[in-house]
Amino acid sequence: MNIVVTFGEIMGRIAAPENLRLRQTRQFDMTYAGAEASVAASICNFGGVARYVTALPKHALADATVDSVRAVGVDTQYVLRTNKGRLGLYFLETGANQRPSNVIYDRADSAIAITPPDAYDWKAIFKGASWLHLSGITPALSKNAAEATLVAAKNAKAAGASVSIDLNFRGKLWDWDASKSARELAQETMRKILPFVDVVIGNEEDCHDVLGIKAGDTDVHAGKLDTSRYPDVARQVSKQFPNVSKVAITLRESYSASHNNWGAMLYDVASDKAFFAPLDAEGNYQSYEIKNIVDRVGGGDSFAGGLIFALTTADLKEPQTAVKYAVAASCLKHSIKGDFNFSTRSEVEALMGGSGSGRVVR
Repeated sequence: MNIVVTFGEIMGRIAAPENLRLRQTRQFDMTYAGAEASVAASICNFGGVARYVTALPKHALADATVDSVRAVGVDTQYVLRTNKGRLGLYFLETGANQRPSNVIYDRADSAIAITPPDAYDWKAIFKGASWLHLSGITPALSKNAAEATLVAAKNAKAAGASVSIDLNFRGKLWDWDASKSARELAQETMRKILPFVDVVIGNEEDCHDVLGIKAGDTDVHAGKLDTSRYPDVARQVSKQFPNVSKVAITLRESYSASHNNWGAMLYDVASDKAFFAPLDAEGNYQSYEIKNIVDRVGGGDSFAGGLIFALTTADLKEPQTAVKYAVAASCLKHSIKGDFNFSTRSEVEALMGGSGSGRVVR
């Protein structure tokens, strides 16, 4: 049995209902979410086994965050409860048409941000684990959180587990060293973690902001991507970090807040081959067209969860199948409110097989 461990912050998600602006809103929708928690939830919803590690204060709202991941089957026994720190929050305003979504973070001095690396029982956490997933969001929170992320990666490798990381550059968060810009701090910090990583996940903007790698003249805001340039981006990542065995790049063509095209590439270093999904009948890349997005927050995390589940599942781990599964899973997430992907493996495989009409299943 493959146990996937994820480590990072879970927060209260306070969202304006429907498409209201935050300044219009007097009643909010409250759920709980975080990148690494969302990955763990996806894996469990697909039928896998996931263990989530974080630090949370001792109060009822923090209890509710733990309940939210435990409810989908995630192992929460190593969630650290502390007497210091607070529950992080983020406020979400969902965009529509040409108005983008907006996020306001309220995460300073959260429990995970002030908890030192040695507070976690890493040996017990990785007992029986085959995989660790991290993101670039948690090390952006504080020096403590950055050090804990690095220590987690080192302990995972020592335990014989594979490590993946979603680069996830968040410019609003990288501010814990005032002597450096957000990009400088992100690059310096992430370059210490990446030597312990096997699978790198990101999009073009992440690769540029975190690693200084750009896909030629491609403009992610122009609505059309030149996919022929992305294998070279992946090769540059693996050249900088020879320990990396696979690089996944999500491909989002954003026409508006409500209309995106979606796909991805998985580059396998050993074979020097790039695998794209989805494909048309002739085997050419043809993205999913998502015209009425319900909630795109968590879309990248659902891709990561789908990819990790596929790579740790015998009949899905072949690179073309794995990226096909991950893209289909994350495509379905765009139809689901909240950060977690509540799609099942059978639903993902149905979309992989071409069942995307949205007809009622009776």
